[in-house]
Amino acid sequence: MTCVYYTASSLDGYIVDEDASLDWLTSRDIDADGPFGIDPFLETVGALVMGAATYEWILENHPGEWMYAQPSWVMTHRPEIVADGHPVQPFSGTAAELYPSLVSAAAGKDVWVVGGGDVAAQFTAAGLVDEMIVSYAPCTLGAGSRVLPIRSEWTPASSAVNGDFVCARWRRA
Repeated sequence: MTCVYYTASSLDGYIVDEDASLDWLTSRDIDADGPFGIDPFLETVGALVMGAATYEWILENHPGEWMYAQPSWVMTHRPEIVADGHPVQPFSGTAAELYPSLVSAAAGKDVWVVGGGDVAAQFTAAGLVDEMIVSYAPCTLGAGSRVLPIRSEWTPASSAVNGDFVCARWRRA
């Protein structure tokens, strides 16, 4: 079991622009089954966690049924944001408090820290993130939300090109 922060980033280290838009990401070419693609990654995931902003982005951009089969949590102090019918558990504690539930629900598979950056920072600061996989888009945003807004050390493990992206796997140093 590995705890993985799997995300995308602009070259200058942002996951959303200053308008909270992902247009810079969703307009680019990537093979979902290719190197570091989302489809093979999801097969390794047993549970996932995200922040409220990420969850609300999914609600707005992917309405309807919940898009993940895995047990899912959203870290928020606003449990009312969870849409009716979504099998998503709101959680208002710390990453360290939630982690045992994620590991148990993952049942031997990996835990995916979806993000955003603040949630990933909480898990990283608690020493819980083992790997970070980042797909870097060929653009800069200049401002927005940082991919990981804390100081941390990583060791490169592997990389590949997938469509418009340079993808890298990093392990906690």
